[in-house]
Amino acid sequence: MQPRAIALLPLLLFLTLFIGSGLYYQAQDTDFAFYQISAPVAILPAIVLALLLGRGALNSRIETFIKGVGDSTIITMCIIYLLAGAFASVAKAVGGVDATVNFGLSVVPESLVLPGLFVITAFVATSMGTSMGTIAAIAPVAVGLSEATDLPLTLTVGTVIGGAMFGDNLSIISDTTIAATRSQGCEMRDKFRLNFMIAVPAALVTLVVLYLQGSGGSINAPQDYDLIKVLPYVAVLVLAVMGLNVMLVLLSGIVLAGLVGLIQIADYSLARLSADIYAGYGSMQEILILSLLIGGLGALMKHQGGLEFLARLIDRLARGSQRRSGEISIAASVVLANLATANNTVAIILSGSLARDIAQRHGVDPRRSASLMDIFSCVVQGLLPYGAQVLLAGSIAALSPLELIGSIYYCWLLGIAAIIAIIASLPRLLAQTSALPQA
Repeated sequence: MQPRAIALLPLLLFLTLFIGSGLYYQAQDTDFAFYQISAPVAILPAIVLALLLGRGALNSRIETFIKGVGDSTIITMCIIYLLAGAFASVAKAVGGVDATVNFGLSVVPESLVLPGLFVITAFVATSMGTSMGTIAAIAPVAVGLSEATDLPLTLTVGTVIGGAMFGDNLSIISDTTIAATRSQGCEMRDKFRLNFMIAVPAALVTLVVLYLQGSGGSINAPQDYDLIKVLPYVAVLVLAVMGLNVMLVLLSGIVLAGLVGLIQIADYSLARLSADIYAGYGSMQEILILSLLIGGLGALMKHQGGLEFLARLIDRLARGSQRRSGEISIAASVVLANLATANNTVAIILSGSLARDIAQRHGVDPRRSASLMDIFSCVVQGLLPYGAQVLLAGSIAALSPLELIGSIYYCWLLGIAAIIAIIASLPRLLAQTSALPQA
């Protein structure tokens, strides 16, 4: 396919409308500035522009868009959105969020509430292998925690996003791990070791920052709680650790939370349970529509050569012979692909062959290449205001995605740690002991 820089213009238009309008209304001191023009509406002109820029029959261009909307990854995310919204709605309606928060406040020291929230989220995400499912399960607790303390909502929710991205990045069952190792030809355990040595220092600094951020907060005395109402969250965590599919985890949580309501609350009925589930669906409407439309827009840009242009650009910049320049080029390729697709797994898949070629020409170890791809895609995805993770957390907490970005400390620190690792050539690699055959 012919690379075309102009194919990226629709993405720039969308970002200009989405972010620019929010900044404009914020400068005008408008309440809910970033909600004045919603993202699913702001993306429509970009889609029209992408259709106009395309070549061939209009029906063919529309078919490309529809295929992008119906991509299996996009549909999977949308189903997770619906189940996550339903679980959050039902669990809150039966008192599960309040019970879980009060239980947590009763056993965790005040100064360790935020670090504890990060550790729990990171553990769950590592076990589940998905940041989306983790955010869906724990973000409602973060909202309740903010309500029970004087900790800012952006801080508690940002902590959950950071912990979720930590686990997703390190989990050996994560789709990003699978995509990175397969595309670069290395073993998962080798890539895990490298990621671990870069991610853990960033996580430790994050814990210190969260400790300092939360140490000045006054926490209200926890109210009484009924442990049975905590059960849905405990079940979700246990099932996640067991490696159950995220959809089944969330569906089980919905059923269990509904049973708790039917047993514990006198006037809670099947009709009310149905209404709570549907209300949860409705809370995810904006993010679901935006994800579908972004999938279609990404397909159009890819078909028109936008992503190929990015790949060729990175390839030209990587003509030098130094290993460090190769590593920078690999990081840049996945970052640009992630910005264009708003999906870290897709970004790794799209830039995988280019990264592998750069690694071979610059003498970059495949383990190192896979590690850098996964880390930088994690950093971008965790901070992307139109990425699924930030959008989901923002939907649950009723926050603008742009409000959250500054409080996702872990992703910022992970990015800094990864840049230092490239500059200082850390960590040092042992001889290659295992590798997959060349693809």
